[in-house]
Amino acid sequence: MVDLNELTAYLDTELRLAEIPDYSGALNGLQIENNGKVSKVVAAVDASLAVFEKAVAVGADLLVVHHGMFWQGAQPVTGAVFKKIKMALDHNMALYSAHIPLDVHPQWGNNIQLATKLGMLNAQPFFDWKGIKLGVCEKLDVDREDFQNRLIAAVNGHVHLCPGGREQVGRVGVITGGAGSEIAAMAKCGIDTFVTGEGPHWSYPLAEELGINLFYAGHYATETLGVKVLVSHLSDKFGLEGDFIHHPTGL
Repeated sequence: MVDLNELTAYLDTELRLAEIPDYSGALNGLQIENNGKVSKVVAAVDASLAVFEKAVAVGADLLVVHHGMFWQGAQPVTGAVFKKIKMALDHNMALYSAHIPLDVHPQWGNNIQLATKLGMLNAQPFFDWKGIKLGVCEKLDVDREDFQNRLIAAVNGHVHLCPGGREQVGRVGVITGGAGSEIAAMAKCGIDTFVTGEGPHWSYPLAEELGINLFYAGHYATETLGVKVLVSHLSDKFGLEGDFIHHPTGL
């Protein structure tokens, strides 16, 4: 058994929760506590009711997620919100969430994990956002088809391409999740090929007009990488049983 406060204090420090900005609804850190002890930790992308049910079913007493419970702000403790809180309390399961701090972490982060799988072995932070660098980038001497195949393998699923740029991918930028609306900003940063999870419809024609290759590899799929690495690390460091709960959205 591991002390919950010790484990979460370690995460708070390593993920730099006090320094990394985020959306107000992220509420990074411990969102629900338990009796103070952890023996089994599981990780997932979303703090959804279905994920809670799966975590309880495997006997987890700590659930670590990328998207926490409170994106919509204050809301009545009814319906699914009530069910999740009651389920966590009834089964002594704590909940910890890390959004942007996990995206940008230099080792565990979604960005660097995906970039490495794409062959970006010297990726550097880029794209200023609220005082931090939100993504990573690197110039690659790779053709677009080969790069697309790497991306498909990395996310183990469908990849949508807007082939707006050159056949050689050139300077590649990676920001996992839903950063497609930043396509114009990518052009200003000198990005030739942009990889993210999803974006608005208008980003496709704009990418064509800007001459940028735009890859959408799925919001969910691009953000499984960080939590998988994180739960493995916690399992090894603290001697805990660990697992990943796969509950894809298809988006």
